[in-house]
Amino acid sequence: MSEQNDLLFEDPEMDRSNLTSSQVPKQKKTTKFILTKYTLYETKDRMYIVGSNKRETMFRILEIDLTVPQDQLSVLEDNVFFTRNEIMNVLSSLEEATDEGLNKRVTGYGLAGFIKFTYCYYLIFITKCSQVAMIGGHSIFHIDETEMIPISSDYKRPDKNSIEKKLITTFQGLDLAKTFYFSYTYDITNTLQTNLLREKLRAIDRSDITIPGGIVDYNEMFVWNSYLLSPIMPCIDTVYDWFQPLVYGFIDQVHISVLSKSIYITLIARRSHHFAGARFLKRGVNNEGFVANEVETEQIVTDVILSSFHQPGNGFFDSDRYTSFVQHRGSIPLYWAQEISNLSAKPPIKLTVVDPYFSSAAKHFNMLYQRYSGGCIHVLNLIKTKEKIPRETKLLNEFEQCLQYLNLQLPDDKKIKYTSWDMSRASKQDGQGVIEFLEKYALETVQSTGIFVNARSIAETQIQQGICRSNCIDCLDRTNAAQFVIGKRALGVQLKSLGIINHSFLEYDSDIVNILTELFHDLGDTIALQYSGSHLVNTVETYRKINQWRSHSRDMIESIKRFYSNSFMDAQRQDAINLFLGNYIWKVGHAMPWEMNTDFYLHNGTGTEKPLLSYTHWWNLYYVRNLNQLLIEETYDQGNDVTLENVTRNIRGYPDAFDNYWNEYYSPRTYTWMQELFAYNMNSTRRYYNAQKPGQILSPFKSHKQSFLNSKLKALTVDKKSEDKEVENHVETDDINGKFNLYKEQVLYHSFKESDIIEFMEYNREKYLTEALLKGENSALRPNLNVGNKSLEISHSIKYVGYNSNENKKKQYWAVHDIEIDTPYFEKLINIDLYKPLDGYDTTPFSNEISITPLDRELYNSWIDMNF
Repeated sequence: MSEQNDLLFEDPEMDRSNLTSSQVPKQKKTTKFILTKYTLYETKDRMYIVGSNKRETMFRILEIDLTVPQDQLSVLEDNVFFTRNEIMNVLSSLEEATDEGLNKRVTGYGLAGFIKFTYCYYLIFITKCSQVAMIGGHSIFHIDETEMIPISSDYKRPDKNSIEKKLITTFQGLDLAKTFYFSYTYDITNTLQTNLLREKLRAIDRSDITIPGGIVDYNEMFVWNSYLLSPIMPCIDTVYDWFQPLVYGFIDQVHISVLSKSIYITLIARRSHHFAGARFLKRGVNNEGFVANEVETEQIVTDVILSSFHQPGNGFFDSDRYTSFVQHRGSIPLYWAQEISNLSAKPPIKLTVVDPYFSSAAKHFNMLYQRYSGGCIHVLNLIKTKEKIPRETKLLNEFEQCLQYLNLQLPDDKKIKYTSWDMSRASKQDGQGVIEFLEKYALETVQSTGIFVNARSIAETQIQQGICRSNCIDCLDRTNAAQFVIGKRALGVQLKSLGIINHSFLEYDSDIVNILTELFHDLGDTIALQYSGSHLVNTVETYRKINQWRSHSRDMIESIKRFYSNSFMDAQRQDAINLFLGNYIWKVGHAMPWEMNTDFYLHNGTGTEKPLLSYTHWWNLYYVRNLNQLLIEETYDQGNDVTLENVTRNIRGYPDAFDNYWNEYYSPRTYTWMQELFAYNMNSTRRYYNAQKPGQILSPFKSHKQSFLNSKLKALTVDKKSEDKEVENHVETDDINGKFNLYKEQVLYHSFKESDIIEFMEYNREKYLTEALLKGENSALRPNLNVGNKSLEISHSIKYVGYNSNENKKKQYWAVHDIEIDTPYFEKLINIDLYKPLDGYDTTPFSNEISITPLDRELYNSWIDMNF
């Protein structure tokens, strides 16, 4: 076998040393305290950046030497920590040591990096930011304002006609105060699955297993300021203590209220900085396998019972209340382009390079296997399949040949699953054909890839393996609508895994689907503005045929805006992106970015890229490994999984101090005003309650329009047998008696009629619950409750899931945890006579025969919501 083919079996983790220069020290991150506030001081010869933690009790100093030549950058740090008194003494000494004194320049909340144009470096200082999300107690911020600070002792403002001034203006064309995000303590460049699995592996001392394979730290693909950080990398080994990796895309979080329980849905869209640019100027794929408009969309759902990733009682990233689902969008991975010189709204499509081995597409899909756990890749191609004048169909035929070729040598369980569907044609037909097709496709896709559900150990954690890759021509309008429907199905599965609902179908026109629609609409508008200069042309409402007159008018206006932006503004936006990302670097005698006819070579290199491993065996064996099977073999099968002993032994500072979420979540020494709290201002389904009519059930899962569509879709996508089989897959038995696995929650449910509900309500509740819980015929369903210091958890440990009447024999089904029991306390707890309503509570009976307390009413409403 040739040396090139030997690379097929080489572990990508073995050659990580080749990824960085020997001059760049290995970066380390301090966990003692996190810098969240920065103040810049300057003297004649030095600049000092003083960083402090949120409580302003610990400080560090970063020194910038201004005596070196202006085209060089000299940054030093002694890695010394100071208290408040000590830092005041240091600053006083610095002020006394210089004749001109120590001047305070600016105070801010982050550092983005350095950039040089023609003669000196500039520091990008984040001066204002605002919170947009909270994940596991870790805050995520949006950049609101930045400032460029020249690193020079005798800086003079450049002349307006100088090259320096023109480059600065071009650089500022990419506004950092629009849709750039960062976090001090949470890695937003990686998925929740990656972040939590890495912590579990660290707890068992198996950090040698990298997830994803070959990516050991931040995912550089989504770090948009990686070029801005490159000048500082050779200077210090604590870059990520001072500078924040920035993600460009979209992040938003909404609140769902379910019977006073809070559920947070977080949507994170990460744009790749490789082959990035404007709509018509960046199409297809480059030589390294990166495609245009490549976006990873993650959907995180948690019920916020716990604010952190840790369970009470010395837990370590073991909360089972966190779930996530990931999708992918990107341009068709072929060499194609469109000419915009003729000012046409739909320029003709041309295939620019014909590659018989589809080398760049192979690299692209190889990276998808790498990033998404080696699972099956689903490709949903939404471009047109029939045209009078071939345009999109040119790409259709070539893309299908590409996937057929790539699938030739792949193992059967790893083959790319391709689906081509003309969404434009379907949307012009009568009925809801678009939604019906996408709902069925979403069901199959989510079942195939699965979702991520965190657990206390690696063996119990559910892992998403695989990805759904959606595309149309622009990867904007049609793709966004398709990803919404897939995300809607995934949301149902996520809520079901959390025990919120008992089936994974969510009804259209319900509060929860309406607010998810808003999320994806905002996401689509944001990505469309970044890529094409206008909002979405066709929204979810367009494809659902809702408010057609209004949506058609809006679509026409956005089409005009997009045409104008693509014709007159894209070139300037592309120059700004190239300069910001370091694709273009100014050199004496070289053409300026606005003087170039094309930037092709800036994004495709000079032919020195790493070649394809093989024309037939094009994938890396380490990338297509089954991640779940790998982790089980390397951890559980070897008797090495997450336990309290392992965590105590391997995590430094555990259990006293090992995570900064506490200081991140709470704001000491900060004036707090309720109206300004992030959680208070979060978009929520609570705002829909004011529109409810008296007597309506306040359920976010019930449709406000009981349309035929919901009934039809539910019949198409909810199979009773498949639902029961899905539940059975979550039940693990250790012996013939059906003993519960210690860490699994049994979920059982059966359909029942409204008459059964009334029969249950008429039944003696105290006797019924006591018999069901303490004298159940199946001893495995008997709950065990530890009522010592955990009495508050009882309401979350017991959940009524269903009731069925079968041959006049009552049978109960409950979701329980297997923990110890205190029978007398529990009997007292379920005695409904002990609960007395407060003054002002409505105790009006449902009928003349029975009286229902407020607790009964709430329980009754919850059963109705969950099952009808």
